[in-house]
Amino acid sequence: MKFESEYIEKLAQIISENDLSEISLEDGEQAITIRKDVIVQTAPAIVSAPAQAPAVQAVAAHEQAVNAPAKEEAKKSGTPVTSPMVGTFYMAPSPDAEPFVTVGKTVNQGDVVCIIEAMKMMNEIKAETTGKITEICVEDGQPVEFGQVLMYVE
Repeated sequence: MKFESEYIEKLAQIISENDLSEISLEDGEQAITIRKDVIVQTAPAIVSAPAQAPAVQAVAAHEQAVNAPAKEEAKKSGTPVTSPMVGTFYMAPSPDAEPFVTVGKTVNQGDVVCIIEAMKMMNEIKAETTGKITEICVEDGQPVEFGQVLMYVE
Protein backbone atom coordinates (compact mmCIF):
# COMPACT_ATOMS: atom_id res chain seq x y z
CA MET A 1 0.00 0.00 0.00
CA LYS A 2 1.33 3.40 -0.93
CA PHE A 3 0.56 6.37 1.31
CA GLU A 4 -1.96 8.54 -0.58
CA SER A 5 -1.28 12.28 -0.84
CA GLU A 6 -4.65 13.09 0.79
CA TYR A 7 -3.68 10.89 3.76
CA ILE A 8 -0.31 12.63 4.06
CA GLU A 9 -1.95 16.06 3.88
CA LYS A 10 -4.43 15.01 6.60
CA LEU A 11 -1.54 13.94 8.86
CA ALA A 12 0.19 17.27 8.21
CA GLN A 13 -3.05 19.04 9.15
CA ILE A 14 -3.22 17.06 12.42
CA ILE A 15 0.35 18.15 13.25
CA SER A 16 -0.50 21.77 12.54
CA GLU A 17 -3.83 21.81 14.44
CA ASN A 18 -2.46 20.06 17.52
CA ASP A 19 0.92 21.83 17.70
CA LEU A 20 2.79 18.53 17.31
CA SER A 21 6.34 18.30 16.04
CA GLU A 22 6.19 14.81 14.53
CA ILE A 23 3.95 11.84 13.61
CA SER A 24 5.35 8.39 12.70
CA LEU A 25 3.34 5.51 11.25
CA GLU A 26 4.31 2.06 10.01
CA ASP A 27 2.35 -0.26 7.72
CA GLY A 28 4.19 -3.51 7.03
CA GLU A 29 7.32 -2.71 5.01
CA GLN A 30 6.39 0.95 4.59
CA ALA A 31 6.84 3.69 7.17
CA ILE A 32 6.25 7.42 7.16
CA THR A 33 7.43 10.14 9.50
CA ILE A 34 6.03 13.62 9.15
CA ARG A 35 7.91 16.32 11.00
CA LYS A 36 6.95 19.97 11.08
CA ASP A 37 7.66 21.21 7.54
CA VAL A 38 9.16 17.84 6.40
CA ILE A 39 7.67 14.56 5.14
CA VAL A 40 9.95 11.51 5.14
CA GLN A 41 8.60 8.26 3.66
CA THR A 42 10.76 5.17 3.74
CA ALA A 43 10.62 1.90 1.84
CA PRO A 44 9.82 1.70 -0.97
CA ALA A 45 9.98 5.44 -1.76
CA ILE A 46 11.47 8.45 -0.02
CA VAL A 47 9.66 11.81 -0.22
CA SER A 48 10.78 15.09 1.28
CA ALA A 49 8.50 18.10 0.95
CA PRO A 50 6.96 20.86 3.08
CA ALA A 51 4.11 19.50 5.24
CA GLN A 52 1.54 21.87 3.73
CA ALA A 53 2.67 21.32 0.10
CA PRO A 54 0.32 20.00 -2.56
CA ALA A 55 0.84 16.47 -3.89
CA VAL A 56 2.47 17.78 -7.09
CA GLN A 57 5.29 19.35 -5.06
CA ALA A 58 5.72 16.12 -3.09
CA VAL A 59 6.14 14.14 -6.33
CA ALA A 60 8.64 16.70 -7.67
CA ALA A 61 10.56 16.58 -4.39
CA HIS A 62 10.64 12.77 -4.61
CA GLU A 63 12.12 12.94 -8.10
CA GLN A 64 14.73 15.44 -6.91
CA ALA A 65 15.54 13.29 -3.85
CA VAL A 66 16.09 10.27 -6.09
CA ASN A 67 18.05 12.03 -8.85
CA ALA A 68 19.98 14.84 -7.12
CA PRO A 69 22.00 12.84 -4.54
CA ALA A 70 23.58 10.66 -7.23
CA LYS A 71 24.79 13.73 -9.14
CA GLU A 72 26.09 15.48 -5.99
CA GLU A 73 27.85 12.41 -4.63
CA ALA A 74 29.62 11.78 -7.94
CA LYS A 75 31.45 15.11 -7.49
CA LYS A 76 32.61 14.34 -3.92
CA SER A 77 35.91 12.66 -3.25
CA GLY A 78 36.67 10.16 -0.54
CA THR A 79 34.70 7.37 1.06
CA PRO A 80 31.21 8.36 2.17
CA VAL A 81 30.06 7.51 5.70
CA THR A 82 26.33 6.84 5.32
CA SER A 83 23.50 6.54 7.81
CA PRO A 84 22.48 2.92 8.42
CA MET A 85 19.03 4.06 9.63
CA VAL A 86 16.48 6.85 9.82
CA GLY A 87 17.07 9.01 12.88
CA THR A 88 18.66 12.17 14.25
CA PHE A 89 22.35 12.97 13.65
CA TYR A 90 24.50 14.05 16.58
CA MET A 91 28.17 15.08 16.31
CA ALA A 92 28.93 14.62 20.03
CA PRO A 93 27.94 12.20 22.83
CA SER A 94 26.21 15.03 24.72
CA PRO A 95 25.32 18.69 24.03
CA ASP A 96 28.24 20.04 26.09
CA ALA A 97 30.83 17.53 24.84
CA GLU A 98 33.37 18.01 22.04
CA PRO A 99 32.33 16.57 18.64
CA PHE A 100 33.64 13.11 17.76
CA VAL A 101 35.20 14.50 14.54
CA THR A 102 35.77 17.78 12.73
CA VAL A 103 36.82 18.52 9.15
CA GLY A 104 40.53 17.83 8.85
CA LYS A 105 40.68 15.33 11.73
CA THR A 106 42.23 11.94 10.98
CA VAL A 107 40.21 8.89 12.01
CA ASN A 108 41.08 5.22 12.16
CA GLN A 109 38.86 2.38 11.03
CA GLY A 110 36.44 1.64 13.87
CA ASP A 111 36.57 5.13 15.45
CA VAL A 112 33.17 6.56 16.41
CA VAL A 113 32.43 9.51 14.11
CA CYS A 114 28.85 10.38 15.16
CA ILE A 115 25.66 9.11 16.79
CA ILE A 116 22.30 8.44 15.14
CA GLU A 117 19.38 8.48 17.57
CA ALA A 118 16.55 6.21 16.45
CA MET A 119 13.58 5.30 18.64
CA LYS A 120 15.31 6.67 21.78
CA MET A 121 18.37 4.48 21.11
CA MET A 122 21.78 6.09 20.60
CA ASN A 123 23.63 4.23 17.82
CA GLU A 124 27.36 4.88 17.41
CA ILE A 125 28.44 5.18 13.77
CA LYS A 126 32.02 4.09 13.18
CA ALA A 127 34.49 4.91 10.41
CA GLU A 128 34.82 2.10 7.91
CA THR A 129 38.19 3.34 6.68
CA THR A 130 41.22 5.20 7.99
CA GLY A 131 41.67 8.72 6.67
CA LYS A 132 40.97 12.42 7.07
CA ILE A 133 37.46 13.88 7.39
CA THR A 134 37.10 16.09 4.30
CA GLU A 135 33.46 17.14 4.67
CA ILE A 136 30.60 16.82 7.17
CA CYS A 137 27.37 16.91 5.18
CA VAL A 138 24.81 17.06 8.01
CA GLU A 139 24.10 19.63 10.72
CA ASP A 140 24.08 18.55 14.37
CA GLY A 141 20.55 17.57 15.44
CA GLN A 142 19.31 17.20 11.85
CA PRO A 143 17.04 14.29 10.84
CA VAL A 144 18.72 11.83 8.46
CA GLU A 145 17.44 9.10 6.18
CA PHE A 146 18.70 5.58 5.55
CA GLY A 147 21.70 5.73 3.20
CA GLN A 148 22.14 9.50 3.48
CA VAL A 149 25.79 10.61 3.31
CA LEU A 150 26.85 11.98 6.69
CA MET A 151 30.48 12.78 5.91
CA TYR A 152 33.42 11.87 3.69
CA VAL A 153 36.72 10.26 4.72
CA GLU A 154 39.66 10.53 2.31
